[in-house]
Amino acid sequence: MRATESNQDYPFAVANTAAALLDDAGTIVAWTPAAEALLERRSADVCGRPARDLLADPDPGSWEAVLAQGRQGEQAGWEGRATLRHGSGRELEIGFRVIPLNDGARGDAARCLVLGAPLELVAQWRQDHAFTHELFLQGRVGLAVFDADLRLLRTNTHLLPYTGVPVDLNGRRLADFLWAQDARIIDDRLREVMHSGNPLVGFNTTARTLDDPRGGRVVTIQAFRLQEPDGHPMGVAAVFTDVTDHERSRGRLDLLYRATGALGGSLSVLRTVEDLVKVLAPSFGDCAAVDLAETVLSGGEPPPDGHLPLPLIRMAVAGAKADALRTGTARFTAPLATAVPHPTVTEAGGAEPAAPGARECQGELITGLGTRPAGPESDAAPKWATAVPGAHSAMTAPLCARGIRFGRLTLWRTGDTPPLEADDLALLEEIAARAAVAVDNARRYTKERRTAVGLQRSLLPPTTSETPALEAAGLYLPADADSGVGGDWFDVIPLSSARVALVVGDVTGHGLHATAMMGRLRSAVRAMADLELEPEELLAHVDDMVLQVAAEAESEDAEDGYAGTPVPSGPAGATCLYAVYDPVTRSCVMASAGHPPPAVVSPDGTVEYVELSPGPPLGVGGWPFEAVERDLPPGSVLALYTDGLIERGEGDIDQGMRDLTDRLLRADVLGRPLRQARHDIVEGLPPGRLRDDVTLLLARTRVVDAGSIATWRLDADPAVVGDARHLVLDQLTAWDLDELAFSTELIVSELVTNAIRHAGGPVRLRLIRADTLTCEVSDSSNTQPRMRRARSSEEGGRGLYIVAQLSHRWGSRYAMGGKTVWSEQNLPLP
Repeated sequence: MRATESNQDYPFAVANTAAALLDDAGTIVAWTPAAEALLERRSADVCGRPARDLLADPDPGSWEAVLAQGRQGEQAGWEGRATLRHGSGRELEIGFRVIPLNDGARGDAARCLVLGAPLELVAQWRQDHAFTHELFLQGRVGLAVFDADLRLLRTNTHLLPYTGVPVDLNGRRLADFLWAQDARIIDDRLREVMHSGNPLVGFNTTARTLDDPRGGRVVTIQAFRLQEPDGHPMGVAAVFTDVTDHERSRGRLDLLYRATGALGGSLSVLRTVEDLVKVLAPSFGDCAAVDLAETVLSGGEPPPDGHLPLPLIRMAVAGAKADALRTGTARFTAPLATAVPHPTVTEAGGAEPAAPGARECQGELITGLGTRPAGPESDAAPKWATAVPGAHSAMTAPLCARGIRFGRLTLWRTGDTPPLEADDLALLEEIAARAAVAVDNARRYTKERRTAVGLQRSLLPPTTSETPALEAAGLYLPADADSGVGGDWFDVIPLSSARVALVVGDVTGHGLHATAMMGRLRSAVRAMADLELEPEELLAHVDDMVLQVAAEAESEDAEDGYAGTPVPSGPAGATCLYAVYDPVTRSCVMASAGHPPPAVVSPDGTVEYVELSPGPPLGVGGWPFEAVERDLPPGSVLALYTDGLIERGEGDIDQGMRDLTDRLLRADVLGRPLRQARHDIVEGLPPGRLRDDVTLLLARTRVVDAGSIATWRLDADPAVVGDARHLVLDQLTAWDLDELAFSTELIVSELVTNAIRHAGGPVRLRLIRADTLTCEVSDSSNTQPRMRRARSSEEGGRGLYIVAQLSHRWGSRYAMGGKTVWSEQNLPLP
């Protein structure tokens, strides 16, 4: 047997090594299965025998010399070669390493752990030097042997080289130098290994010492049981690997990943910062807060003068003591658009300026809060750092984008949590830099959205209106900031003869393109409604206009070089519902271009949806539209809406329509003013969380009573013109409208004369007294009357000019059996 000094150039791989445990006399106490396989000798045959009996050429002198080295404690272990007797009778040369299981400081001899393997594996072990260096010599990996009572017998290095760990660990328990909770967790796992025999692999835990409960390290523990030949447990061997830096790095990366995900979840400034602080507290700090300039909330730029202090509003807070942060404002005292040097981290307030050329928009770290002795005002901690009661450290990082500071992100730690460090400040600065970009993008989006919402609302009509035909109340709710402003609209258009047109539409897409398209469609519908077109004919004309707009947009894209590329120029499609209600006949004619059907609440309280035959959305073309007529009793409520009210992302439109039915009944639209009921109908919709715009138009029908209508049928004879004048004068006297007698007489005379002269056939004359006095003359001709400028030499051609001068407004409309020329006059004041 040849013994050599222990050195780092002779590593052993524990996983492939046979092992034997020797007592102080050199007698084999324990024999591992790997040793049985190596020498083909059972544990029962070798345990209790001196180890020298296994040597092929025993040399007691050499063996005793080796043991003497262990007794004197001169070596931390020794290595060598030996020739052993194999169970088959042959000789086997092995390399071995002997590890004493105490440091030799005591007078008695220690047990030894002998590791060995065939020489052909030694070369491979030598190549694995890095593993052995980690295992036996590096400070962050500790190898420990515990007895059956979990007392330390041996450690190859300082087990936990941290503050508060004793130098001599022999005979100590973990609870003697670790925090009780941490020690209990480790002891429970080691005891489970000793009792069950199952190894412990990859168990991560925190090890905090009694002297530093806020600090501590994260260790990974690998453990296996040591046992007698008969299987009786002797103790546990464990490897403690310090993974604090790795875990912290991984934790910081994970936190940065989650914070970045939170910043990308919304285009709302408020939701963005709220989601951010929820990620930071409590995983990064006990309290977190974001302060922003007030102008950022409305989409505006921070003040251009960077030398003025910037007032900040606390927008989002999170953490256990967040209530202390929910009120008050803060101010930046540094110029906004200039570089802010990184201060040197100091104890409780003191900060030295960084060297020239330091990066812009860096933060500040304050430690030692609460333990700082009283000192002059110049040494006091800044107010932001002491905002949270009980905080022992705090840090803040400004929010900077495009060279402008517009807010800050602040973090506090309290209680027994570890104090903040410079690495934590670097991470906060990185998060703040990303947050600044996200908030600035949300701010710019907010500005654009406010512009779009303002444009949208300016293009909508007044929300309430009163006409003789109906009482109407509309409501528009824009989608949330993430979806953008859409192109929903509603309109109430007064028509001739006391009739009213109701319009609800929804442009596809969101953004300024949709809003602009909505304005064009609303103007087009109003212009065509003034032509007194039937609902299905009006939708056909609007459909043709949308097709022309789409063609123009494609042509512009081609001229700009976007031909063949998916660059949209804006939405070109829309849905629309157009309905005309006549308070004289109590009928409502409506047509739909891909729009949901309206709901009708009857005076008896029943709610039903009109069965329409909807055509395709506007912009498809090639398909006709079909009108549906329905009689509405007086006091009925007609509800027109867009799909945002019944879909809301769930996808079940039928359920949404049933929900709308319940809302209409709960809002009591029959017995309450519609301007109040409309808000109750949309109550409960998530504010700021709508995926699509919501538009609602309610209309309560009225009728023109029979006493305010007078109708006569006249023959196609010029002699009846005088009779028509007398009939009208008598009716005006009965209505106490003698002030309009002269003008109405001239209007009737001209219209009846033109009808008899140019149309022929019977003529119908009708007067309607509502908010205006309407005079209608209907005939069987489809020829549209046109007003022209008569020459001074012409005797005729001035009739319609006279009608136009005497009327508030006038016009004509077509019907199935001809046309109607009408004139309206304002009623005299009472």
